[in-house]
Amino acid sequence: MTQSPEELYRERLKRYATALRNEKPDCVPIRPFVAEFTAKYCGYTCQEVTHDYEKAFDAVRRCAADFDWDAVVANMVYVWTGLTEAIGLKYYGVPGIEVPPDMGFQYREPPPEQAWMKPEEYDQLIDDPTGYLFNVWLPRVSADVAPLGEPVTFRNNLSFLKGGMAMLSYFNAFGPQIERLRTETGTVSAIAGILKAPFDIIADKLRGYIGLTMDVMERPDKVMAACEALAPHLVHVAHTSADPACTVPVGFWMHRGCVPFVTPETFDRFYWATTKPVIEELWARGHQVLFYAEGDWNRHLDRFAELPDQSIVYHVDQADIFETHRKIGHKFCLSGGIPNVLLALGAPQEVREYCRKVIEGVGRDGGYILDASAIVQNAARIENIQAMTEAGREFGGYNGPAYTPTAPPVCSAADGQAATAETPPAAVGSRAPGVCVPWSEKRAELPGVTGDEGLLQRVWEDVDALAYTYIWQCLLSF
Repeated sequence: MTQSPEELYRERLKRYATALRNEKPDCVPIRPFVAEFTAKYCGYTCQEVTHDYEKAFDAVRRCAADFDWDAVVANMVYVWTGLTEAIGLKYYGVPGIEVPPDMGFQYREPPPEQAWMKPEEYDQLIDDPTGYLFNVWLPRVSADVAPLGEPVTFRNNLSFLKGGMAMLSYFNAFGPQIERLRTETGTVSAIAGILKAPFDIIADKLRGYIGLTMDVMERPDKVMAACEALAPHLVHVAHTSADPACTVPVGFWMHRGCVPFVTPETFDRFYWATTKPVIEELWARGHQVLFYAEGDWNRHLDRFAELPDQSIVYHVDQADIFETHRKIGHKFCLSGGIPNVLLALGAPQEVREYCRKVIEGVGRDGGYILDASAIVQNAARIENIQAMTEAGREFGGYNGPAYTPTAPPVCSAADGQAATAETPPAAVGSRAPGVCVPWSEKRAELPGVTGDEGLLQRVWEDVDALAYTYIWQCLLSF
């Protein structure tokens, strides 16, 4: 008897949530992070799914309907270039403009001497990260936003108006997309929320990789203080964008902290020292974090093992997934490990055999989610993605009784698995996380307040938080 989408959804959610907690479901969940591949499958160009998010959403739904997947990301082509063009952001090569229409968007890092943040500006960032982003960083990364002290222009004003409304439109579209995946295809939305390491923020969007590596040697105390100042804001953004039910993990995109970008000593001193408390704080609030470890992070597995059991899901890209399983598979669910090169250039039988080897070697006791090593772009062959899917169903079943909870497990601080950090990230600087203009400052400007001041404060803070979301999502997501 054919299952309804809702029945499929409940079955897949239980399967996925069980594996996320490093337990054994009825079978290995399949959760490919498919981006431009969806365009290839559905006959769209990269330009179409990057610049028109409705086509990107449609492609995801069609792939979810046609493949037997348990979970997908609502849109893995996450950078909507309609929004980045509205803001005038300079650091993307847009399909159909700077790059060909059949190529995915590209990030363009400026040369060190033109970095978006100057080395002498660390104190400004440390004192007020949100103010720095609005006043200094945004005018540099946007072709339209006027720097402080220069005349305000028509295009400057339009950048904020169009950018803010575009972001609100885009983010509000995710709820209906997730609901359609559930009701039309029975597919689970794989992640919720966004997180990056403080060190990676500086490397990716502020000083650039070369600039940051020089700063680590020339001004290490400033780098550390900046990471500490960013950390509470990153916790706030991750927590407020995460799954309220604490069922699916926060996506954590890991970039410049692994060998060969930095030494193990630099990783320990800067990257891990300021990232570990963030992860532990989110776990204390009930949120798992998906470590999307792009590159090879196996030299740092001992550090990751310091985290509480089940607090993360670890995605393996270029590293040895069997070594990863030996070192941390007893503590955390693993995902990935199927090489993208194989999916692009191999034969279906090779893909099938490789999947069998990974499932039997890594997933035999549960706690494994089948996926490609990295985000699947349009180089992957359709028949190979189908072979990976079929192999997951053929080899991924568990013999005998399987652990299947009646409801998805949820971590809470009361269950004994909360964070163990002695010093979780605390607010640093003159402006608290989530705030642009605090109510105390606004209230002082008002001629007088009568009636329900709490009502005025609540609405002010709710609207003010949208402006905070705008600048921090520009930094993190766009």
